[in-house]
Amino acid sequence: MRESFRFPIRVYYEDTDAGGVVYYANYLKYMERARTEWLASLGCELSTLESVEGIVFVVHRVEIDYRNPAKLGEKIDATLTLVELNRASLAVEQDVVRGDALLTHARVALACVDRTSWRPKRIPSSLHHRLERLP
Repeated sequence: MRESFRFPIRVYYEDTDAGGVVYYANYLKYMERARTEWLASLGCELSTLESVEGIVFVVHRVEIDYRNPAKLGEKIDATLTLVELNRASLAVEQDVVRGDALLTHARVALACVDRTSWRPKRIPSSLHHRLERLP
């Protein structure tokens, strides 16, 4: 599958550690932002999914490989590709890149759950249909 979404990021001072490179946990934040913006680009705001559909997406599993550091002031991108879609879960592959250079690669498994019981719940059909139609 090819990349389906790209989210631009600038590395701020607050993102870096004492060595001037992005602190490892911040790559997960970049990926989270990209997932939020990806869903918004599909017409599905997280706040609406929670208040209207009664669901939230939770990270079930992350496998991440760090390859190269991002540094203060750099412009990088977090990318996302949907790789698996089920009734109540999905998986995406996400990269953080600087131009053509791969900085971080992750596979993120997400579960759709009821916002009050935290039990698995089907992805709303309108969203599921949009996801099925992605290239």
